[in-house]
Amino acid sequence: MPPALPIALFALAGFTTGAGMRMLDPLLPLLAADFGITVPMAAPVVAAFVIAYGLVQLAAGPLGDRLGKPRIAAIALLLYGGTLILSAQAGSLGELIVWRALSGLWAGAVIPLLMAHLGDVVPYAERQGALARFSTGMVMAQMLSGPIAGIIASLLGWRVPVALLGLVAFAVVAALSWRLGGRLWRVAARPAATPGYAALLRRPSGRWLLATAFLDGFWLFGGAFPFVGSFLVEGFGRSIAEAGLLVAGFGAGAFLYTRLAKRLVARFGESGLLMIGGCGLTCGLVLLALAQSWWMVGLVQLLLGLVFYTFHGVLLTMATEALPEARGTAMSAFAMALFFGQGAGSLAFGLGLFLLDYRGSFALAAAGALGLTLWARRGMRREAVS
Repeated sequence: MPPALPIALFALAGFTTGAGMRMLDPLLPLLAADFGITVPMAAPVVAAFVIAYGLVQLAAGPLGDRLGKPRIAAIALLLYGGTLILSAQAGSLGELIVWRALSGLWAGAVIPLLMAHLGDVVPYAERQGALARFSTGMVMAQMLSGPIAGIIASLLGWRVPVALLGLVAFAVVAALSWRLGGRLWRVAARPAATPGYAALLRRPSGRWLLATAFLDGFWLFGGAFPFVGSFLVEGFGRSIAEAGLLVAGFGAGAFLYTRLAKRLVARFGESGLLMIGGCGLTCGLVLLALAQSWWMVGLVQLLLGLVFYTFHGVLLTMATEALPEARGTAMSAFAMALFFGQGAGSLAFGLGLFLLDYRGSFALAAAGALGLTLWARRGMRREAVS
C-alpha cells in the first residue's frame, strides 16, 4: 500500500475534526447574539469540546492499541459526524454545550490514534516530517474552516456550517472504507497485554511531557488563540467573515511549517526548534497585545501559526516515543493533557476578558508562553543528560 495515500486520507480526517474544534471561534459573537448572551458567556462552548476531547483519551488510546488504531478512529469519526448535525439543531446554549461536548468526545479518538499509527510505521528519523504531512489536514482546518464558516454563517447563520461539517465527516469515513476495505473494520487479533497510563506516569520523562502538553494547551491553543477572531470583531469592528479570513493567517503560517519541517529539523535540531518556536510565540502574543490595526493582527497570525507548530511539532514527535510499546495510549495521554489544558485555558481567558480585556489577556499569555518555553527547554536538556 503506497504510504502517501493513507497519510492524505488521515490528514483529511484530521481536517474534519480540526475544523469542528476551531470553526466556532470566529462565530462566537454571532452565536452569542443568537442566544442573547455575551461572548465571554459563550466560552463554555469552546471548553466543552476540548474537555470532552481530553476525557475520551482514557479509553481511546487503550482501545486503539488493542483493536486497531485506524479502525477505532473511523468509528469515532462516524459518531462525530452525527453529533455535529445534532448540535446544529440546538435550541439553547445549554443544549449546544451538551452536543459540543459529545462532538469533542468522539473527535478526541481520531487524531491521536492516527498519529500513533504513523509512529508505529514510520522510523523516528523520518517521523517529524511524516507528522508534518499529516498535520497538513489540521493546518488546512485552521486556514479554511474560519473563513468558510464565517462566509456561510454570515449568509445562512452559524448552524449551517456545523451541519455541513457533519456530512463531510461521513464522506471521510466512506473514503477510508473504500481505500482500506475490510482491513479497516476487521477486528484485530487480540494482542498481548500492553502497558497502560500508569506505566507512562511512572517515567519522569512521561510526567514532564504531559505537564508540558497541559501548559501548551492552557496558554496557547485554548487560552489565547480561540479569541483572536472575537478580538477582531469587538476591537476593530471587523465582520464575522473578515475575522475568519484574518484568523486563517494562522493556518497559512502553519502550512508553511509543514513544507519546511524536514529541513528545519535537519538545520536546527529538536532543541533549537523548541526555542525558536517558543520565543516566536512570546513575541507574537506581545504584538497582539500592542496591535493598533486589524491588518497587524492578521500579520501576527501568520507568525503565530508558523512558530506554534515549530514548537508543538517537537513535542508531538517526542510523544510518539514516550511509550513505544503502546503508542496509542501515549498519544492519547498527550492529547488528554493538551486538551485539559486547552479547556481550562479557554475558561481562564474568558475570565481574563472581564478583568483585563483582550490586550491584557494576550500580554499575560505571552508571559505564560515564555515560562513554558523555558520549562520545556530545561526538561529537554534533563532528558538528554539522562
